[in-house]
Amino acid sequence: ALMRFAIAIHGAPFSHQGAQSAYRFALATLAAGHRIGRIFFYQDGVHNGNRLITPAQDELNLPDCWQTLAEQHEIELVVCIAAAARRGVLDQREAARHQHPAANLAPGFTLSGLGQWIDALAESDRFIAFGP
Repeated sequence: ALMRFAIAIHGAPFSHQGAQSAYRFALATLAAGHRIGRIFFYQDGVHNGNRLITPAQDELNLPDCWQTLAEQHEIELVVCIAAAARRGVLDQREAARHQHPAANLAPGFTLSGLGQWIDALAESDRFIAFGP
């Protein structure tokens, strides 16, 4: 039977394998015909939504990969607002609110609270978390 998944990512790209494993899991899940409603980036996982990440040319650019996946499969990319603010990942509104000169949240990602994760769990058949 086809299922609806929610995924949580707790690890930053390039410092832990979790984020890349989550991406590969998402690809395989979608290829098998399942749905992913929401991906929630928490703790150091918020760095996956940093538009300023600039990996070497031979490395996977995970923020770009998540954006493409979300666009193609209508997946919500939700970044925990509290964890993101602590780690300097801000959208335009939060940057202005904290009087920072720039925002760096990648397009396609949204800042929100843990309530979004709770909602995702309620709407899903399965959830899986990746991280350190």
